[in-house]
Formats: sequence, C-alpha cells, structure tokens
Amino acid sequence: MHTKNFCSLFILFLLVPTLVISQGEELSTQSKKARKYYETGELLYKQENLTGAKSNFESAIDADPSFFEAYMLLGEILEQERNDSAAVSIYKKAVTIDPNRFPAAFSFMADIEFRNGWYEGAREHYKQYLGSEGAHGAARVRAEKNLPDCEFAIEAIKNPVPFNPVNLGANINTSLNEYFPCITADNQTLLFTRLLKDPRSPSGRQEDFFVSRYDSVWNPATGLGLPINTTYNEGAPTLSADGNTLIFTACESLDGYGNDREGFGRCDLFVSKRSGNDWQVPYNLGVPVNSKLWESQPSFSSDGRTLYFVSNRDNNYDIWYSAVNDSGIWCEPIKLGININTEGYEGSVFIHPDNQTLYFSSNGHTGMGSLDIFISRRDSTGNWGQPQNLGYPINSYKDDNSIMISANGELAMFASDRKDGFGGLDLYAFDLYEEVRPQVVSYMKGRVFDRESGENLEARFELTNLKTGIVAIESFSNKSSGEFLVCLPANNDYALTVSRDGYLFFSENFSLTNENSSTDPVLKDVPMEPLKTGAKVVMKNIFFETNQYELIETSRIELNKLIILLQKNPLLKIEIGGHTDNVGTHEYNIMLSQNRAKSVKDYLVENKIEPSRISYKGYGETQPVDSNDTEEGRAINRRTEFKVIE
Repeated sequence: MHTKNFCSLFILFLLVPTLVISQGEELSTQSKKARKYYETGELLYKQENLTGAKSNFESAIDADPSFFEAYMLLGEILEQERNDSAAVSIYKKAVTIDPNRFPAAFSFMADIEFRNGWYEGAREHYKQYLGSEGAHGAARVRAEKNLPDCEFAIEAIKNPVPFNPVNLGANINTSLNEYFPCITADNQTLLFTRLLKDPRSPSGRQEDFFVSRYDSVWNPATGLGLPINTTYNEGAPTLSADGNTLIFTACESLDGYGNDREGFGRCDLFVSKRSGNDWQVPYNLGVPVNSKLWESQPSFSSDGRTLYFVSNRDNNYDIWYSAVNDSGIWCEPIKLGININTEGYEGSVFIHPDNQTLYFSSNGHTGMGSLDIFISRRDSTGNWGQPQNLGYPINSYKDDNSIMISANGELAMFASDRKDGFGGLDLYAFDLYEEVRPQVVSYMKGRVFDRESGENLEARFELTNLKTGIVAIESFSNKSSGEFLVCLPANNDYALTVSRDGYLFFSENFSLTNENSSTDPVLKDVPMEPLKTGAKVVMKNIFFETNQYELIETSRIELNKLIILLQKNPLLKIEIGGHTDNVGTHEYNIMLSQNRAKSVKDYLVENKIEPSRISYKGYGETQPVDSNDTEEGRAINRRTEFKVIE
C-alpha cells in the first residue's frame, strides 16, 4: 500500500516566512522593485493565495536574481503544489546565493529528495545541514534518522533483489482499492479488504471483506456477506490456517443484525467462527486484548494459540501479542521487544504458519524511507532476531506494507497502486526470493467423520513436537462439514492426535527431519471410532529401538493421551496389543511383541491407572495389516494397538 502525507509539511511551510525573516537580518535585496513584489507576494501567501504569491515572487526574482528570500518562498509554494523537482531547483539557487543565510534550506531540499527517493541529493543535503550551526530541533532529529536511510537506499538500489510482481487480475482487482490479503495454508482461499462506495454509510464509503477460491485461477471474488460485512467498516483481516476462524478490526458500534460491535476503544478486534459455509455473528475479543485505545491489523498464528496485532496502548504504534491459555482465555498482551518495536511506527504484522518467521512494516528501522517491510526470525530461546530489510525494489521510497507469505514460503502477496493496475490499490503476487523465505510448511487436510455412521464430526487436533513435547498446533475440525487443515512445519517430527468425547482418539505420525522426508501436502480423512467394545486404535507414536522393548522417551506424548482417555472413562478396560513384522523366528517375534505390550501397560500403571483395567498380549507377526514384502509394509506391521475390552 502506497500513501503520502503532506499535512504536517503544509503546516510547517505556512510558518516559514516568519522563520526566514526572524533571522534578525534585512532582506537580501537592494532593489525597491523586487522588494515591492516580495512584500505583495508575502501578503498573498499569508492569505493562502498561492497563485498570486507565486507570480509576485517570480517577478521579484526577475527584478533581482540574487534575492534569497524570494527564492525560498517560491520554493515553498512549488512544494505545496507538489512540484517537488522545481522546488528543489529553486532551493538550490537560494543556497548558491548564500549557503549560510538560512541553513534549514538544506533540510528542506533533503526532505523533498528523500520522500521522492532522490537519495544521492538527499544524502548530500542532509550532510550539509548537519554540518551547519543552524541544525537543531526536529529537523536535526529527522536528518540524523534519514541520513543512514539514504546510505542504505543507495546501496540497496545498486544491489536489487529479485522481484517480479504480477497483478492478480480482474477476478480480484477493480477500480476500487483492494488490500490486506490473507490466505489459507493450502493456498485455496483468499480473503481481502475492498473499499466500496456506499451511500448507506455515513462517510459515503466503507470497507467490506471479499473472498475468492482458487481453481487453476482465482475465481471471481464475492462479498463475505452478513453477519460479517455491514454498512460499517470491516478491515485488516486474519484467517486461521484452516480458514475456520476470522479475526478482524471494526471501529464503529453497530446495531441491526442481532449484534453490537460497540468496542472498548477507537478500534477493536472481533472474531467469528465458520460452521460449514456460514460465518457466526462476530463477537468482541474483549479485555485484555482490546483496550480503551486502538487495536488493529491482527495476525493469527497457525498453532491457534497466539494473536499478534498492532496497538497504540503504550503511546506509540507497536506490535503486541497475546497467547490463549489451556482454558481458552486470552492472556495479558506483551509488547514485542526492542529488536522489533522502535520509537517509530510498526504495523502490518504477519506471522508465517511456521510460527518462527515474522514480517512487518516499520519506519523506525533503517530502510528506504517511509514504511518498509522487514523480516525477523525467532531463535531457539524464543527471542526475535534483528530485522532484515526485504530490500529494493520490494521496498521503495513509498509506504510498503500489507505483505502476506504462503505456507510453502514461495509466494508473497501485497497491495500496490502501480500504473499497470485496474485503479487504486490492487493485489499483486510475486515469488519471494530464497534468502527471506520462512521455513517450509506443509499441511494435512481432510474430513473427520464417524466410522460407522459417516456423520461429520467436530474434533480437537493437537500436533505435538516429539522432541520438545510442546503442542505446536491446536485446532478443531469444522463443526458442520468436519473439514480440517493442520499445518506441518518442516524440520521437526510430530505426533498428531485427534480426539472427541465418546470416541477413541486417532493417531498419526509425521517425520519431517530426515533428508528423504516429503513436505508434500497430506490428504487424509480421519475416521473416528466410537467408544465401544471391540473398537481398536493403532498408536502410531509409540516407539522402541530396533529389537528392544524399552519405551523411547517420545512415546510418552501419546501414552499420556491414552491416560487422559482412561481417566475420562473410568469404566473403560483395554487390551494392549504388540505386533511385529515377519523378520525373525515366530517365537522371537511373540516374545518381543509381548514385552513391548507389557512396557506400555507398566507405564500406564506407573501413572496410576488401575492394573485390572489393562491387559496385554503379544501377537508377533500373526496379524499383519500390510505386506511384509516391502520395508514400508513391514514398518506398518510393526505397531502397538489398544482394543476396548469392556
């Protein structure tokens, strides 16, 4: 998104005649004719008659080509007319006449050049200004901030990064503004904000959400509709990785659809859940996430437990985060550290589905000027590293923000008002160059259903890092359709458990650390076994060393899920069954599988499960579920199960 703000400059320039004349010096001209034109021009200038003032200052310069003050005020008018190149040319003539008369002229030139991306000139003029005795106040602070940005920008332009943005096309973009894209982890659903003309709105325009599905191309975007879209503004959305949770910003109260979006402050964060294809009535996230001030631009992590957002609750626009506890309550927000937040503005935060890579916009870190996009990576201690500028031409002298990165890390989207667009801000996509890509994230996608009836089920998903024992992802399948999507960040091994009251849990294992591990999406439906006699579950995250029966530490993650199931169902009795492949003698395989099953029972008993509720048996190679002619088949046959006995 590219914007400009001239308001503060306009106020400054209206005060400049006083600044120039207050130097305690006489006007620099001896020409009465030039002085008369100047005085008339100054009067018209104060009356905001810029056309008349401009003509008189030009006449004053014609009468005396060395008239310093006339050049200065003419330069200010040209700048207010946004004729920046002419303004710089006029200022240069002024300082050529007398470089010491008004040193702030160097600052004026540098500021114009800086905001236009004319970095060579800006660097030189900032240096000249800072080297003068007149450098002080806000102008000095600005020069000291912008000078390193000039140095960075000059080098960045000499070393551009790969960047080839492609407009998403007429099915997405219109002559209106489209911005703030977000996308599901499977790259199949795109949601974004569009600024509409709407006579029903008090302002005559308002923001709504639009959605498009991908089917070899992006299909025509359609409005999200009630109860999400209203005649008021809905903006800055974030979708959960599975597309079932929407968090967005609303800044006005609303009555009329059975809900009230009256917030705690100027802008608040609201959430809605999707059931089937229908969105539920949004509700305010409440305190402590929202405050009496401004909260916006949320980004929901793929683990379903952390929300990043922008707030000015600490007298500055900074990035904060809040985590949800095991009871589903949002905790007191914490501001990201000094590596991320500065005394400037930070916004447009985006946490990638790898949960380790953060993208955001800032004008406080060294960059190209205005807002630049940065990347920061979380280290092994949980701290965010020093941000890296994404480089030129991704970043430019304009405001650059609203970036989104796909789960696989290859595709980026952003909003821009480029000349090749349909009008206003359009959404563009480009291949993100490798050095600033996040970790690769794959996903498992499918449907949860009752194995016997085929009924779609809402169930809880937990993806646990087998190395750390920490739950990496937590989500639920869609209440109506049973559909789910669970992210699988690369370079870790995971235990996946799907659970629902009244059913045995479902178990799956994903090994993504070895060289041959695939990061291709896993398309897999999850049949849930009703909790009844004879029902059986393969526990895919019970591990033993080859030809050994001592449990590997990582097995405790899944065994603890079994303990919870037994605790919730105190009348449940189970049999632990051990199975092997056909390698080795029958007697050896029976003994090995028997000992492995016993190790599982011993662990359960050690954790206060009544021994009479657990039996165990080793079946050896006698009950294969796959071929023993391949290594893959033999690996599947080597398994631990539990079966409901009573």
